[in-house]
Amino acid sequence: MKNNIRDIRKTMRISQEELANKCGVTRQTINAIENDKYDPSLSLAFKLAIHLGTKVDQLFIYEEDSL
Repeated sequence: MKNNIRDIRKTMRISQEELANKCGVTRQTINAIENDKYDPSLSLAFKLAIHLGTKVDQLFIYEEDSL
């Protein structure tokens, strides 16, 4: 699953550390999500959307795996 977190976060001038603190996770978790190495729980996805002032479906782009 792709995401727009880095772009939105940078537009808002929020560091990974700041976003992590607001969401109750580590900076490494935010980094892993931004680099498509970790898909967040639904609860964390909603927290990210709230703190980035957007909707979950604007943060994440579902890409169906090629068969």
